[in-house]
Amino acid sequence: MSLLRRHVFALPLAVLASSTSAQTGWIVVQSADNSFLVDMPGAPIYKVIDTATPAGTRFVYHSYSLEYRRLSFVAQTALYPAEVDVARPRANLQMALDDRAQRIHGNKWTQVDWKQVQGAPAVESIGPIAGGSALRQLVVLKGRRFVSLGYLAPADAMRAPEAERFFRSLRLLS
Repeated sequence: MSLLRRHVFALPLAVLASSTSAQTGWIVVQSADNSFLVDMPGAPIYKVIDTATPAGTRFVYHSYSLEYRRLSFVAQTALYPAEVDVARPRANLQMALDDRAQRIHGNKWTQVDWKQVQGAPAVESIGPIAGGSALRQLVVLKGRRFVSLGYLAPADAMRAPEAERFFRSLRLLS
């Protein structure tokens, strides 16, 4: 994954192909912790990323990343430790938005859509990246379960069939 792409998809600092024929190689990816399923256009690279809360409690992110043609897909999940206050999910989601906004052009999302995903609070956002690309992300908080989908592509591909399939395919399991 390129340095720009790694930087854009960095974990939050505050815890809390364009044709249908190209879609024939898609697979269902199930997270190692059985928290979600998502469709990706090939087998992603899986990593366990150790991190800690501001108070120092260790926990892990499960991360799945894939570069496909000129598109990048990332799915991440973590189970927040008990010390992370998730009583106000919108505030937690806003912290994730604010953190990742530091990596987009102008530090401001051009589109933010608050929603529910399978009954869980979520936010989907789109923002420009230097060089004509854009980042589209969906962040969900179901209890202590954090799930994030990220898609980095040319700005004119934010609603490409691959993007739509990726985001629509998310299924929370726990």
